[in-house]
Amino acid sequence: MFPVVSSVLTPAARAAGRGALIAGVLVAGCAGPVDSGEEAGAASPVAEHVHGLGLDPTDGTVYVATHDGLFRAAAGAELAQVGAAGRDLMGFTMAGPGTILSSGHPGPGEDVANPLGLVRSTDGGATHTTVSLAGEVDFHALDVSVSTIYGLDAGRQALRASTDGGTTWQDRASVAALDIAVDPADAATVLATVQGGVVASRDGGATFGAPTGPVMAYVSWAPDATVYGIALDGGLHTSTDGGTTWQQVGTVPGGRPQAVTGLAGGRVLAATAGGVYDSRDGGATFVPVS
Repeated sequence: MFPVVSSVLTPAARAAGRGALIAGVLVAGCAGPVDSGEEAGAASPVAEHVHGLGLDPTDGTVYVATHDGLFRAAAGAELAQVGAAGRDLMGFTMAGPGTILSSGHPGPGEDVANPLGLVRSTDGGATHTTVSLAGEVDFHALDVSVSTIYGLDAGRQALRASTDGGTTWQDRASVAALDIAVDPADAATVLATVQGGVVASRDGGATFGAPTGPVMAYVSWAPDATVYGIALDGGLHTSTDGGTTWQQVGTVPGGRPQAVTGLAGGRVLAATAGGVYDSRDGGATFVPVS
């Protein structure tokens, strides 16, 4: 049995669960460079190590957070790097128009704390300001709902939450997860991907239930209440009941998954070893992002 909830797990138990998770999802993204990223239909070498995807709804700019920095592209344009080159953005989420929350590690030559803690940009990634936890926490997943920010603390394998914009944080459950997704309309409902499937919390991440459904690497809760999940084989699944049941709607090209983001109107962004892809039909078909 995979340990998904426990504010009382011993360090040894947490380490065992973390090892089991890594063994199950190593193919899903951050174990090292991929082969070449030049599979049929591959989008861009920037996709060799993607940690997060986002879209600014005000102007259609696509954001790709990677091991080597942040990239963005206006609608129909080529991806181009923005901000500090080489910054490893392990955690990433769009928090509003032009506003980005991120975490991870500084790039070469950056005179900032490592790990970064929580960092905010209000100019589309051109500049970043430290909010909290600099030198202390590396969030490997971030999500925002209503007025609550959730972060998956990679060092402690624990969920943390902030209700004051990231200035202060509360510990929630220990959970050996790869990704999290929060209901945009209900900050108390959180999903996490673990070795046995997807686990759900209805109390703000204080406790999680047993795993259900297929094993997902990454999940994202779209504004229309659809949850998108990308499985280890690249299968794109959806849930309309908060992650309780799932159905496969398509397959993202390019092999092992790296990120997924559900957007309004059935649009989905996804990254695999082969590139960054865009769907406008709820995940049934995908085209490469330039």
